[in-house]
Amino acid sequence: HSTQIPMSAIQFSSRAAVAPKISLKKSSKVSVRTGVRAQAVAAPAGVSADAIQDSINSIRFLAIDAINKSNSGHPGLPMGCAPMAYVLYREAMNHNPKDFTWPNRDRFVLSAGHGCMLQYSLMHLTGYPSVTHDDLKNFRQWDSMTPGHPENFVTDGIEVTTGPLGMGFCNAVGLALCEKHLAARFNKPDATLVDHYTYSIMGDGCNMEGMSGEAASLAGHWGLGKLIVFYDDNKISIDGHTDISFTEDVSARYDAYGWHTQHVVDGNTDIDAIRKAIEAAKKDPRPSLIKVSTLIGYGSPNKADTHDVHGAPLGKDETEATRKNLNWKYGEFEIPEAVQKAMDCSAKGAELQAEWKKVESAYASKYPEDYAEYQSITTGKLPAGWADSLPSFTPEDKGVATRIHSQTALNALGGAIPGFVGGSADLAPSNMTLMKQFGDFQKDTPAERNIRYGVREHGMAAIANGIALYAPGFISYCATFFIFSDYCRSAMRVAALSGAGTIYVMTHDSIGVGEDGPTHQPIEHLASYRAMPGMLMMRPADGNETMGAYKIAVEGAANKRPTTLALSRQVVPNLAGTTKEGVAKGAYVVQGEAAGKPVDCVLMGTGTELELACIAGEKLAAEGKKVRVVSMPCWELFEEQGDAYRESLIPSDCKCRVSIEAASTFGWAKYAVKSIGRDGFGASAPAPTIYKEFGITADAMVAAAKSLM
Repeated sequence: HSTQIPMSAIQFSSRAAVAPKISLKKSSKVSVRTGVRAQAVAAPAGVSADAIQDSINSIRFLAIDAINKSNSGHPGLPMGCAPMAYVLYREAMNHNPKDFTWPNRDRFVLSAGHGCMLQYSLMHLTGYPSVTHDDLKNFRQWDSMTPGHPENFVTDGIEVTTGPLGMGFCNAVGLALCEKHLAARFNKPDATLVDHYTYSIMGDGCNMEGMSGEAASLAGHWGLGKLIVFYDDNKISIDGHTDISFTEDVSARYDAYGWHTQHVVDGNTDIDAIRKAIEAAKKDPRPSLIKVSTLIGYGSPNKADTHDVHGAPLGKDETEATRKNLNWKYGEFEIPEAVQKAMDCSAKGAELQAEWKKVESAYASKYPEDYAEYQSITTGKLPAGWADSLPSFTPEDKGVATRIHSQTALNALGGAIPGFVGGSADLAPSNMTLMKQFGDFQKDTPAERNIRYGVREHGMAAIANGIALYAPGFISYCATFFIFSDYCRSAMRVAALSGAGTIYVMTHDSIGVGEDGPTHQPIEHLASYRAMPGMLMMRPADGNETMGAYKIAVEGAANKRPTTLALSRQVVPNLAGTTKEGVAKGAYVVQGEAAGKPVDCVLMGTGTELELACIAGEKLAAEGKKVRVVSMPCWELFEEQGDAYRESLIPSDCKCRVSIEAASTFGWAKYAVKSIGRDGFGASAPAPTIYKEFGITADAMVAAAKSLM
């Protein structure tokens, strides 16, 4: 790409005989890891070079045809990445298309998710029932199994949902972390139960996104040697050639991160170089980046190596020119019989899984206690009585911040649930997120369960999602200040979309942060996450509610539903009337008139302000008013209770309905006639002063109620 070559001078051949070109950087320390599956990558026995080349071209043209038919999509990446993708799916990866849940399968993540027709073509050709021939023809159509980006909740065999660039790469780091953790916990000198790789293909755009740098730094620090990433170095983005904005030495950056790096110079035709690069990657104890230089839109005479082929169909004329250029004599969606036979991985996958099942059976007999823990993690079956580990509180118990109650819950759950893992973005002493009975997950101590993410909020949230999606029994949590959830938001949204049941522990949840000032005081955040489909937004008020919130969060994680917990820095009392069970309904009576009884006034609050609502309720009750004080720790759960329950709690014919929350009042109009809150930014001062100056007080609530009665 350093010189301009006229497109008319570029020649392509489906039978190109190109001498291998591969640059393998020497590692400062390379060793073959004992006990690690690192067999040679080679062409399948009995499959000719012509059949392999036809397989690669089948991948290309299935993508071209599907995108043309849909009149939408990204053909450039599948055309350029087909050779490396073929080697991965057909030769290198251990996977069983007929059982995509096999625990010891190799994982694959297409971080450059816009090129998803590459993966759909591969899945169809290798034998995945979830992607049929008709599914390829229905690419990007309503209710299709082949949506416009890979979605794990739609297509069986897709590991994670990728779309935002860099997100999938971070998820892959999370998947590789899980493999290293489980191998350290469960493998024995005489039994290797966990032994697989995580592969990913990323593009220039993924490498430009900052979150991929955060995750790559951690992967190098953790020594995730079973992570192998292909960097599709095609030097094209939507704006054009990447030299207008991206000229760094990516491999040098990954060297600095502690990765093993290689460069396959000709990724378009040099299949053997790709094989050798994978073999070298498997022999190195570090995570591996294989930079593969490709031509985007390879084979297209007029559009290859241009941004025109990135995100638009080739069209009829250019498709015919490409068929001619690559000597492809087959029609739309036509797959040669030899390719169908050569690409099918069903028999190979079934044999590999059967071999592993023998290991699993012997392991279960010899190490039954360890196997029970392993099964809990891989199947998602929570241990009996796990919720009993969460304590209860009375008003006589000393009041503490809900972040302290959160620490109690995390330590209880860590001891009760084998797959409970997580950590904080360099705020563990403030978030109170360390599980004291465990050490830190590090390169040399991967069996431990506290994860130190460093100041990397976005990468942290996406890695935590990867952990949650690795197996049903991994309960993955991550933590930072609530204000910094802004840095996590994209990953949190994808978790809600894709069913990653991550628990986001967000402390310092309001203007109660005080002296740190408005840069650290969340205002609109509760409203924002309440608006996010699929997310449970929890704001518990005291010890009982925090325990109840964690119970719901764990159950949600087991059912592919993420939870955000907003927790206080300031001390709160344990209130009379709060219960774990009430949290499960999202809203419930904590003081005053029972649900369904006639009332003069309904007062509502969450978190640290529930105490203010209770004080206001006592004052109004002392004046003879029939008052109901309602705690609303989770609006989403409240909405799921049904009309009758909601009406019994907050009757629509009661005109005196007042809410209080030290945050934006946006959204409260659904329940309250008047709302006490803060719709501007905060200020720097002691928390009691801020509450008083902004009028977030029990007296303000009383005055608002009286004005409505």
